[in-house]
Amino acid sequence: MTWHHSKSQSQDLNSMMLQESSSVGQRETLSSKNQKYFLEEPEAPSLFPISVLDKSVMVSFRVGLKSSIMVRKSDALNGGSKSSLPPVNQPSSQSDLSSLSKHFSFRTLKLKTKQQELLIRVTILGLVYILAFITRLFSVLRYESMIHEFDPYFNYRTTLYLTEKGFYEFWNWFDSESWYPLGRIIGGTLYPGLMVTAAVIYWALKFLRFAVHIREVCVLTAPFFASNTTIVAYFFGKELWDSGAGLVAAALIAICPGYISRSVAGSYDNEGVAIFALLLTFYLFVKAVNTGSLAWSLASAFGYFYMVSAWGGYVFIINLLPLYVLVLLITGRYSMRLYVAYNCMYIVGMLLAMQIRFVGFQHVQSGEHMAAMGVFFLIQVFYFLDWVKHMLNDSKLFQAFLRIGVTCALGVGVVALGVGTASGYISPWTGRFYSLLDPTYAKDHIPIIASVSEHQPTAWSSFMFDFHILLFLFPAGLYFCFQQLSDATIFIVMYGLTSMYFAGVMVRLILVATPAVCLISAIAVSATLKNLTQLVRVESKPAHTVLAKGMNSTKSLSKQQASLDESASFLKKGAMVLLLGAYYLLSRYAIHCTWVTSEAYSSPSIVLAARGAHGQRVIFDDYREAYFWLQQNTPSDAKVMSWWDYGYQITAMGNRTVIVDNNTWNNTHIATVGRAMSSYEDEAYEIMRSLDVDYVLVVFGGVTGYSSDDINKFLWMVRIGGGVFPVIKEPDYLVNGEYRVDKGAAPKMYKLSYYRFGELTTEYGKPPGYDRARGVEIGNKDVKLEYLEEAFTTSNWIVRIYKVKPPSNRWEIYMDLVDESDGDYGYDCGAIQLDQATGNYKL
Repeated sequence: MTWHHSKSQSQDLNSMMLQESSSVGQRETLSSKNQKYFLEEPEAPSLFPISVLDKSVMVSFRVGLKSSIMVRKSDALNGGSKSSLPPVNQPSSQSDLSSLSKHFSFRTLKLKTKQQELLIRVTILGLVYILAFITRLFSVLRYESMIHEFDPYFNYRTTLYLTEKGFYEFWNWFDSESWYPLGRIIGGTLYPGLMVTAAVIYWALKFLRFAVHIREVCVLTAPFFASNTTIVAYFFGKELWDSGAGLVAAALIAICPGYISRSVAGSYDNEGVAIFALLLTFYLFVKAVNTGSLAWSLASAFGYFYMVSAWGGYVFIINLLPLYVLVLLITGRYSMRLYVAYNCMYIVGMLLAMQIRFVGFQHVQSGEHMAAMGVFFLIQVFYFLDWVKHMLNDSKLFQAFLRIGVTCALGVGVVALGVGTASGYISPWTGRFYSLLDPTYAKDHIPIIASVSEHQPTAWSSFMFDFHILLFLFPAGLYFCFQQLSDATIFIVMYGLTSMYFAGVMVRLILVATPAVCLISAIAVSATLKNLTQLVRVESKPAHTVLAKGMNSTKSLSKQQASLDESASFLKKGAMVLLLGAYYLLSRYAIHCTWVTSEAYSSPSIVLAARGAHGQRVIFDDYREAYFWLQQNTPSDAKVMSWWDYGYQITAMGNRTVIVDNNTWNNTHIATVGRAMSSYEDEAYEIMRSLDVDYVLVVFGGVTGYSSDDINKFLWMVRIGGGVFPVIKEPDYLVNGEYRVDKGAAPKMYKLSYYRFGELTTEYGKPPGYDRARGVEIGNKDVKLEYLEEAFTTSNWIVRIYKVKPPSNRWEIYMDLVDESDGDYGYDCGAIQLDQATGNYKL
């Protein structure tokens, strides 16, 4: 494109126009104020394609359009009068204007570099936000909008009660349908954060005139908060490293299976909002430590309050933060920023957390919270010593005072802790807390904790399944963090190491470790990609003209230049190969996460799916079938006894009273049910009558091959029942130390599952009574029931319901007046019983 200079035009047109280069498209501001620029034979204008308009028409239209704009601007400045001058070279038709709008591009926005980067970051973050939500909708698309698992049904039931009755009734609700005959005080035995959050969202949608059911809100609450977690992960990664690490962290946590397992649509559990609150609290606290701002400290306190209201895992926060502060104090990183952040967060957060009835005064009375209180007093000692150091000029005197002060502070703390523990004011650690420190503790002392599958130690396959390549990026991220140690990176290192340890102790805690693994892996990815892209962008330096004194120096210089060029070329090619490898690994991670989400974590446990002989999809909807039968065919005040796993579902879907449920707060009550399940029928009948049981519900997978049935849970019933009632002994149910259901099974057997099963052929080529879940033929095929009768069995035999027979055959005492042989009268006493077979009474 050629530019010609002239001095005959006005200064306004000169200030409006930009020089455009046809080769690289760069713009330069016109420097001369008294010169006019006009175009002559443009080669490739940026606004118009050559194929649309003639070149001369394009040039005249462009200059005319700008002239017209300038005239209108000058008219507006002169009072708004309309100009009488016609525009120069105005297009003759509207097709030229439509061509202008059609070929408009973002280049005309003239965004600065930082604005472009901001636009790109916002766009990527928006896409990640949407991705985090839609990738969790597989279960809704494949099945229907429903609540998953067991615990979420209690959360749904209480949320429904909250939206119908109001917060006051919810907070003071006594549930008589749970833990019969004890009942349960709902407001004082739960964390209400999840229910209140869903209710607020429901009320907000209702206020905006969106007609939705509270169930749909509960189903989509976890995906919504997972999307919000990606935003927090971005800002947290940016605070720890840079904006690139933040974007990568948001993308990783959006699809990481370790987090998706608890945040799919329908997973209405406390962890759905608790991980968001956990990461938010950590981010706000690190921000407060970095800035020393009181506002960020208060925000972290409110984040901690929300976490306490949502999940009992807040104990991890209240122990990790003081541990982090203690490490900073020991490593000489004490500052006023740290003092302000921790004091504000601890005091305000503790006072807010005490408003949760289920928590109460545990922050000042529980041994699990004493670490936070101890570090709080320790940081006051540091502040006091820092003030004394400032006031004293003598270093020797300060050192002596330091030794005395620290010794006295530690002595007072130890004495106070000992007195509080001995007097019972400070309660000891709970069994769940001990089980985190010692993986074998629960198995030996608290079998009810060990009986939960998600409380088992984590296998390496589970780590690989949930983290994939993040397992290898995690150590690399730790390396980069140690390379640039700061207050923020020290925190994420401590968070990552402690959470990975606890994830190894308990499968469930992989969820807590996932944010740390994603953030540290994001640091590794961001730092690596940044270094590789810098190598790719490096260009070989041009040879400079050097005054050489001789031929030897010139030759050596050229050899060095050639060697440098060859080395740079090799590094550039190697960096490109590594970039392609990183892209491949990250793409495989995305594919793995999508597959795991679709196949493993999007199947609701209440509706089972399997593949038929020809590959077709088979649905087993026995749970809902059984609960619907309970609701429709049993009295409204009927009491149902089952193992505690199914209590929440029976109450929420069957609307019937249960003896025990998933709250597991009363070990003796659960042990009583375990004793009834593992006793002979006549002994179990007496226990069931004492509990007013009307129906007994069992889960059996021998027909379909469903392995999570009561037969496989039977030994836990024995162990829990035997922990309270010594009459129940586990060896009585084993044969040579082995648990068997075949012909060599022990005589004491859980026979409600196998009633009439010996008449059924479950698989072609197998004998009747073949248990597909355990792969054996049962031993006792002729099971007889005396005190219970079969009431209902679902279509696939997964749920079986038995009715407890009423004690209609009880003995009745009679006393008759009879005439004795000696003429005196006496009384003849005895007992009679009604024979239901004949209808006659017998002595």
